[in-house]
Amino acid sequence: MGNAKTTPLITLPPSKLPNLPESIFSTMNQVALQNNALNLAQGFPDFPADPRLIAYLNEAMKAGYNQYAPMAGIYSLREAIAEKIQNLYKASYNPEKEITLTVGATQAIYTAITAMVHPGDEVIVFKPAYDCYEPTVKAAGGTVVPLQMEGKHFKINWEAFRKALGPKTRMVVINSPHNPSGTVLTDEDMEELENSLAGTDVMVLSDEAYEHLVFDGQPLRSVARYPALAERSFLCASFGKTFHATGWKMGYCAAPAALMKEFLKIHEFAVFAVHHPTQRALSKYLKEPEHYLNLPGFFQQKRDTFLQSIQGSRFRYTPAQGTYFQILEYDTITDEPDVEFAKRLAAEFGIAGIPISVFNLNQQDNRQLRFCFAKKDETLQQAGEILSRV
Repeated sequence: MGNAKTTPLITLPPSKLPNLPESIFSTMNQVALQNNALNLAQGFPDFPADPRLIAYLNEAMKAGYNQYAPMAGIYSLREAIAEKIQNLYKASYNPEKEITLTVGATQAIYTAITAMVHPGDEVIVFKPAYDCYEPTVKAAGGTVVPLQMEGKHFKINWEAFRKALGPKTRMVVINSPHNPSGTVLTDEDMEELENSLAGTDVMVLSDEAYEHLVFDGQPLRSVARYPALAERSFLCASFGKTFHATGWKMGYCAAPAALMKEFLKIHEFAVFAVHHPTQRALSKYLKEPEHYLNLPGFFQQKRDTFLQSIQGSRFRYTPAQGTYFQILEYDTITDEPDVEFAKRLAAEFGIAGIPISVFNLNQQDNRQLRFCFAKKDETLQQAGEILSRV
């Protein structure tokens, strides 16, 4: 039993992801743990979910909803999602054929890409990009066509986008509100996308995990608002991000029936169905729209508390337009690469953030770090005190 083998018994095939680096989230979480640092790196709240939502979950389990849910999700929750989309975006999705509950937004994204991307297909991804898109495209045999968003305010060059479109383009991935930058797409952006794709068969994957976290009175420009985009789009969203319960891993996908039919073919054999009692709890919770309508104001207050706490610091910033992430620029403090500076902040000052270069094309380093402000006010005040000493 003590003679562990050092070589495999079989010859492994080539890895589908041979050069996959360690996730920056794993790296910085480990650095934060080693240094007992205040962790504003990974995107999760340090405050609890609504006790009413927890109570609804307990009720569902006690009521016996502990066996498989229908493959696409319980109808009452799909209906509630359809009503929410109709109320927010004036768009109609059929709960029976056009909405599926998923294991978080990440599974929705994985399933949409896997269902539609064939070997040799190209998928356009705007950088900096959340780190699940590209590995999924590559594992499906597709080719990532990365386009760097421009400047420190992360603007899309639509002329470059049109040049990148070609006969092999299968899909484009958009993300608004945008992680990691905290920016949101404008009406002009959505119109540029719509006009650029007119007359093509290119699909859109719209990552809207932070759909309810848009600030300063701005509306969310969901693909659902734009009929010519909606008819070619997978809308992927997250209840975990929305309702402060990231560990529940509950999300959904909305798409036209023809797209959803293909989506379900992958979903069935990846997970079949998602956690039944959580679906029951969410179905009941969504009957009160204020639970998501009040979120922009709640998180804007968090953003403002964080920014007020660093008024005396040497960091520069543009207030986040959405998500619960704030970019801070440190080019007036040091010329250190952002990965090294992030590690030093954790080791020497006791606070952890995420370097942005790891999400950029060719690791372009603009001396920016991302901090999560989905935290208790006392956590944000503590973070501000630390950053003001840097």
